Amino acid sequence: MKTYTRVTCLLLALAAVACSPQGDPTAAQAQASAIAPAAPDFAGEHAAWVKGRAADLGKADGWISLIGLHWIEAGTQSVGAGEGNTLQLAIAPDRLGQVEKRPDGVYFTPVEGARVTSDGTPVQGEVRLKPEGQGGGTRLAYDEGKGQITVIRRGQRVALRVRHADAPARLQFTGLDFFPPDERWRVQARFVPHPAGKTLPIVSVIGEVADTPNPGYVLFEQDGRPWRLEALGDPAKSLNLMFQDQTTGRQTYGVGRYLRTGPVAADGTVALDFNRAYNPPCAYTDFATCPLPPPENRLAAEDGRGQRVRLAVLAGEKKYALAQR
Repeated sequence: MKTYTRVTCLLLALAAVACSPQGDPTAAQAQASAIAPAAPDFAGEHAAWVKGRAADLGKADGWISLIGLHWIEAGTQSVGAGEGNTLQLAIAPDRLGQVEKRPDGVYFTPVEGARVTSDGTPVQGEVRLKPEGQGGGTRLAYDEGKGQITVIRRGQRVALRVRHADAPARLQFTGLDFFPPDERWRVQARFVPHPAGKTLPIVSVIGEVADTPNPGYVLFEQDGRPWRLEALGDPAKSLNLMFQDQTTGRQTYGVGRYLRTGPVAADGTVALDFNRAYNPPCAYTDFATCPLPPPENRLAAEDGRGQRVRLAVLAGEKKYALAQR
């Protein structure tokens, strides 16, 4: 795991440098962003959304319950909390079982006396672990369900992703910090489609690069300027926008934030509610494999004098206070 941590930290540092603004938001921007009292319906809907997001993060199997990401090599490896295990879990019995990576997948066998279930059924011998993805994948449970193990695939590599309800990060969760809701940051954008089949290379915090379908981009205006964000996802369902802005690394998480939309309307319009911009999972744990915002989405432009300007999105989720990530 030491190699993973070093790679993660390096990529986070590079992302923070790449998105570093020329300065903090100007006084004029701050004045322009003064928060007017939100309409009751808008404020109530936003508060309910924030409450739901915090509850989702804090679930017994939410992102802050992660306690490990263990890359699996070929062959058989022992699993448990004891020091003699090849894959040493942070919270688990000393000996839990063994995993074996074969050409056709990853298999788990519990040690004698270990109480492990697979998707709710007691494991009696060997079980093949289907990776996470569409359909959810196989979920092993131990410690009466408080501990959970799944397999993830990233490129040609596979790993055990381990959760536990007693994870320190979950027990110490302090809630979320958001900018005050501001209807000025709920903007109408125009979706511009790319030619069919276009992809965008997306880098993750572990260094994997995935050519990801890039159906188009969105155009919107804010602070008197036009801005553009490349979009992922399915326009008929939801767009996924990953971005950096002038607050990145200062008020907000140093890698950037995510924003999901509803479906694109028939006339090509789509609503962007930056009040619901949220942090990726890697803002809360070192055991996530988050994709990074592409360079195209740094919300930077040149003014008429050739000077670089940045948009400060003073809305949405701020840095997580406990970890100061």
